[in-house]
Amino acid sequence: MNKIEETIYEHYELNVSHLAPQQGGWSSLAYKVIADNRSYFLKIYENNRASTPKWTALINEYVPVLIWLHHHSSLKGKIPVPLTTRGGNYQCANAEGIFLLYDYIDGETIGPRDLTNNQAVQLSDIIAELHSYDEQLPINTQHLKEDFSIPFVRQLKQLMKGQVSPVPSDVSEVISQYTEQMNELIDEIEKLSRDLPQRSLRNVLCHTDLHNWNLMQAEEQLILIDWEGLRLAPVEADFMFLVDQPYYDTFLGVYRKRHPDFVLKPDVLRFYQGRRRLEDIWEWIEQLLFDQQETQERTKTLASLTKELQEMA
Repeated sequence: MNKIEETIYEHYELNVSHLAPQQGGWSSLAYKVIADNRSYFLKIYENNRASTPKWTALINEYVPVLIWLHHHSSLKGKIPVPLTTRGGNYQCANAEGIFLLYDYIDGETIGPRDLTNNQAVQLSDIIAELHSYDEQLPINTQHLKEDFSIPFVRQLKQLMKGQVSPVPSDVSEVISQYTEQMNELIDEIEKLSRDLPQRSLRNVLCHTDLHNWNLMQAEEQLILIDWEGLRLAPVEADFMFLVDQPYYDTFLGVYRKRHPDFVLKPDVLRFYQGRRRLEDIWEWIEQLLFDQQETQERTKTLASLTKELQEMA
């Protein structure tokens, strides 16, 4: 029995008979687990990755919201909900990482494919339902509330000023080509970060990471996965992923049936777009500076950073 199987047995009392790696996401490793004649999906956030504290800090805050939505909204069957351990916890851990276990979804990730019209309608139904819930939820959501913070910007600034060392020469060379554009974006987002908390903006539940790799098709149902970013935030936190999509008009037509008074706020949208851009840039840099990567993986990470900087420029 390996360490993963031991951890699953210890915390879930499941006897693992098969463990198969799956395509993981940005934040975690993924496995299909077969135990006691049932299939499960396991996410492991590795302790040796610099980004793991960010992705796991709010597990005990967002999972109760998912459970509540599963039981009290029309999102049942459209969102995955982690299973609880035998001790009633939402997560468990060993020396290698933090575990979340789910029932297995027998479906296919949308990934690089375009959404069909029916999938766009289903996505809009999911988001319209999600955005129907605000701070009046009968659950403590204090730690999920948007504060418009940009903590990674300080580290980006230090990096560009040469105050972070050592920085590999290939990383420094790539960043140096876009210093002016990055400083301009940072200035803009810092100003919005100061101004927006003074505004009276309505917060609703938002996924905050709406892209096709977080969408699965299971038979006739579209399922929205990876809820680490669940927040109470202005709707622009989700719409930043939607406004440039070819299916946006279809999405908006369905969405406005539930939210007829919806109006997009351009400056709030700009904040979320800019913050996400800077955050993604920092995520790639962070991996290059602090994570243990094989040569091939590191080459891909550097290419992703370069692409992100090019798109910013």
